[in-house]
Amino acid sequence: MKLSIKDTQGNSAGELEVKFEVIPNGRGTQAVHDTVVAYMAAQRQGNASTKTMGEVNGTGKKPWRQKGTGRARAGSFASPLWCGGGVVFGPKPRDYDKKVNKKVRQLALRKALGERLKLGDVILVDDLKLASPKTKDFVAIVNNLGLDGTALFVIGGSDATVERASRNVVGVELTTGLRLNTYDVLKYDKLVFTKSAFEQVEARLSKESRPEGANA
Repeated sequence: MKLSIKDTQGNSAGELEVKFEVIPNGRGTQAVHDTVVAYMAAQRQGNASTKTMGEVNGTGKKPWRQKGTGRARAGSFASPLWCGGGVVFGPKPRDYDKKVNKKVRQLALRKALGERLKLGDVILVDDLKLASPKTKDFVAIVNNLGLDGTALFVIGGSDATVERASRNVVGVELTTGLRLNTYDVLKYDKLVFTKSAFEQVEARLSKESRPEGANA
């Protein structure tokens, strides 16, 4: 598979041969699902917390005597039956992380990126350099590339100028080839890679070997 390379003006600047093999339709779907579920679970803070009956502030005095009042027996102001009392089986801080091994993550990224390539949702630019961190300059590049909707720009490394120019553009996010993950590949309408970033991702995928028992 070959990808057309464009410059920031939207003009053709050559072609690039995709070095990794695109996974056929029958393999990798479960790896993508497991990886995305694990990624979304890891974003949860897990800091929800309620107080049990023993943790609620207040006196330990019995609200009223056991007999003779005509009311139901009560032993504590912290009873879960009372307003302001403890919570039964309420949430406590926890870790929602799910373990997905490296080979499955690589398979998922390869599968997801391959599908976006087949759909024509990947755009390759020779480089992404700006003389100054002006938003209008970055918007001009977006327009030159004909982007409509959300887009993820993947660059070869941190670039403060590009980061500052792009951060106020609605629907556009920036990452690097080393930080790209399966969720990012699936989330945006278009993926815009610089040539160096795409080569970084290819290098990551070239280390893949199929895990035992991976769902086809």
